[in-house]
Formats: sequence, C-alpha cells, structure tokens
Amino acid sequence: MIKNKQWRSHQNQDPYYRQAIKEGWRSRAVYKLEQIDKKTKILFPNMTCLDLGAAPGSWSQYIENKLKQRVEIIAIDILPMDSLPSVTFLQGDFTKEDTYKELLNIIKNKDIDLVMSDMAPNISGIKVSDQAKSIYLAELAFEVSKDLLKNNGTFVCKLFQGEGVEKFVNDVRKVFKKVKVFKPKASRQDSAEVYLIAKSFIR
Repeated sequence: MIKNKQWRSHQNQDPYYRQAIKEGWRSRAVYKLEQIDKKTKILFPNMTCLDLGAAPGSWSQYIENKLKQRVEIIAIDILPMDSLPSVTFLQGDFTKEDTYKELLNIIKNKDIDLVMSDMAPNISGIKVSDQAKSIYLAELAFEVSKDLLKNNGTFVCKLFQGEGVEKFVNDVRKVFKKVKVFKPKASRQDSAEVYLIAKSFIR
C-alpha cells in the first residue's frame, strides 16, 4: 500500500502524466513517441503500422491523430485495449506461437512500414533477470520486424541500458542502414529506458 501511494504521488507530480490527462491521451508514453517522431520523422500518411505491446494504446492513438486516420494499425497486447477507428486489435500473448500465428493471419500480405515495440517485462527487482527478459522481448520484436517489414521500413524498440544492449544494437545495424539510440525527454531521467530507432530496412 505504501509503495502504491508513493507511485501515485510520483505520477501526480509528473508533468507529462498531468499533460496526458489534460490533453486526453491514454498514457504519458504518447510524448515519447511524439519526441521520437520529431527527432527522426518516422510517420507518414497511408502507412501500415504494427504496434507490439500496445495497451493502453497511446502510441496508436497518437499516430491515428497525427495522420488524421489515414493509417492502418495492427496492435497486440496481453492486456485489453479500448478500440480506435484505425486499429485492428488482437489481445493475446505475443511471445506464444499460437498468438503470433493469429497475428500473421490478421496481417496476411500487408506491407508493414513500421514495427514499434514499447514492451517491457514485469519487473521483479532482480536486475540481471529483468534485463534478460527485456532483451528477450526486444529480440522477439526484432525478429518480427525482419519477417514483416517492407524494404526501407522502420523499427522502433524500447530498451533498458545494460547487459546485452550493445550486441543487440550491433545486430540491428546489420539489416538497417540508419540506427540510433535515443532517450526522449519524456522518459524519466532516473530510468535506464532508451529507444532504438532503426530506419531503411534492407530486405
């Protein structure tokens, strides 16, 4: 209960959290994507996006809003997500083979312009274990991007600085022409969270 009160107090003092409520966004994470897009220009009209770990849906919400619904988004999360006009949502565990097959059935032969992952593991507090889970999710997202992205497509992925990140970034560099690691201002300064932005996929 004490930890919950501390979390709520921290949230209430967070300007991005308060701004998200005021502006009607589903979570403060929207500002991370906004800052990523301003930095690297990853969004354009009539694109098709895959949103991994989408709930509660602020990234999809932002893209739909910015592109005035001139976008097709396929979103997946283990948690439920309220509907959005431009989003086809699949609730399921992305790490399970049956769920992934269901996702592929939804995508069919669509050309995917952007694969984005804001996925993070449930934190246990055991740093080595948490980092390994984080890298595992990033690697899964990377494999999906290699399977589904069209030539010159873009991959955006949450990472936590630590063991395995350097190797992961180097692996991504092998199949994308432009790769950078970026920490949005909306990411909390005391967090190890950063985002990998990989553009110009080489199919």
